[in-house]
Amino acid sequence: MSKDLQNKKIVIAGSQKTDEMAEIIERRGGVPLVRSLQGLTDSDPVEVEEDVRRFIEQGADWFIFTTGIGFEAMIQAAERLNTVSEFEKRLKETKIACRGYKTNAYLKKSGIHPVVCDDDGTIASMIEKLELFDFTDQKVWIQLHGELSSQLHQFIQSKGSMDVQVVLPYRYHAPEQETLASLMNELILREVDAVCFTTRVQVGYLFDYAKEHGREEELKSVFDQDVLAAAVGKVTAEALQDKGVSRIIVPEKERMGALIVEIAHYYEGQQSGIKTD
Repeated sequence: MSKDLQNKKIVIAGSQKTDEMAEIIERRGGVPLVRSLQGLTDSDPVEVEEDVRRFIEQGADWFIFTTGIGFEAMIQAAERLNTVSEFEKRLKETKIACRGYKTNAYLKKSGIHPVVCDDDGTIASMIEKLELFDFTDQKVWIQLHGELSSQLHQFIQSKGSMDVQVVLPYRYHAPEQETLASLMNELILREVDAVCFTTRVQVGYLFDYAKEHGREEELKSVFDQDVLAAAVGKVTAEALQDKGVSRIIVPEKERMGALIVEIAHYYEGQQSGIKTD
């Protein structure tokens, strides 16, 4: 494998699969730096079990899943209750919508085939397809990934007659202040070459910290001039754009490995004199 990331310091802002990402970076000659800008906290397992139990008893017209690990958390709760077959049976009787290929893959493992699945991994794309259906007096369960997105909130508000039940199998928690301070310092001093963002939440935490310390414009300047902002997918890229970052690279396939390859291609292009931003 070519050493196209030779001596490049690449920040990993995620908290999942950091070892795998670090290994890919090292194989290409780079120096991985883990600066986790989010954490996942499981909700009270009893709460999730209660949600599973209630869904089995009551059923629903629709169930909207936004993450694969959220669905998996519900399956694990059903396993603890010894009710997996009942849970899956109820889901097969329900119209399913899902966001992203990972969520779809988890559902298919249980023999569940969504009526609606977005094309590009975004909530907006999924909602665009859901708009074709009539939700008058429909009972809808929504599995969230830490927070209610603005698009989902607007969708719910626009369908006022929907009976909505929200399920939160896990929540995001804020990064350590020391981690934010350390990364901000490294960015301002241009001590790193690129940052890999894997969720929009990570972008939010970093820019909120910059704003609190009066360095938001400085941070935008860092990304636009010196440090490469790399987003794993369109949703994360949109979060960076919303913060005013214009120089962003995004892989065609929303995979962490593909993100590292895309960064390598960027630097290859720079070395050969090809303009890639």
